[in-house]
Amino acid sequence: MKFTGTKSYIATDDLKVAVNAAVTLERPLLIKGEPGTGKTVLAQEIAKSLDAPLLEWHIKSTTKAQQGLYEYDAVARLRDSQLGEPRANDVANYIKRGKLWEAFTHDTRPVLLIDEIDKADIEFPNDLLQELDRMEFFVYETGETIKAKVRPIVVITSNNEKELPDAFLRRCFFHYIAFPDNETMQAIIDVHFPGIKEHLVSEALKIFYQLRDTPGLKKKPSTSELLDWLKLLLAEDMDAVALRERDPRKMIPPLHGALLKNEQDVHLFEKLAFMAARDR
Repeated sequence: MKFTGTKSYIATDDLKVAVNAAVTLERPLLIKGEPGTGKTVLAQEIAKSLDAPLLEWHIKSTTKAQQGLYEYDAVARLRDSQLGEPRANDVANYIKRGKLWEAFTHDTRPVLLIDEIDKADIEFPNDLLQELDRMEFFVYETGETIKAKVRPIVVITSNNEKELPDAFLRRCFFHYIAFPDNETMQAIIDVHFPGIKEHLVSEALKIFYQLRDTPGLKKKPSTSELLDWLKLLLAEDMDAVALRERDPRKMIPPLHGALLKNEQDVHLFEKLAFMAARDR
């Protein structure tokens, strides 16, 4: 089982090495990188490439580690017991399986995505250490041990909102997805827009990277936002000449709402335009 990328996902050689190393070591693959660099999509493409089932656990600020194992609805069982429901006699009827339970009991090796782990409480990663290490956990209500039939491929993403505990990091294989360079971005664009005019892409990429390099920018546009922008440029039938000959005093590129996502950055470019006009 080797991950070599897919037709719809451009994976760098370093990323392929990282995925295959994590699979070989049977360690969770911890992926970091700027938002929009394809961290979440990576797990989906690994599953597609290896023809493996995919299980996705999207973490929120309220998510607890226990939910990944199972949840016991004691209130529902008490209510049913008071109503004389026969199902109340079996505690298993009130156990809701979590994503780790599902992954552990798959007959074939699944890919388990734990998405944006840094959104949860700081103790969340530590609470999963033993289960991810031993690939088993105990269900106290039923007295059974759930052990992985086959060790799942675990992909964990983080946006660096919180520092992850050292004990957790030691158990992972780490890879940082660097923002795509011009050549890699060109390949990504070719996948999404086959046959797009080279001159338009060349001019759009020049503007895009200049925008990203602007000092003081609060949120740099990501790959997904570039793709949205290109889609709009194509829909408006805008060519490279129109992009190149835009009024330099305006500074902000056309259809900038696809690239700039807050008023501070828009105001920044308005200020730069004012300064450029004043210096002319």
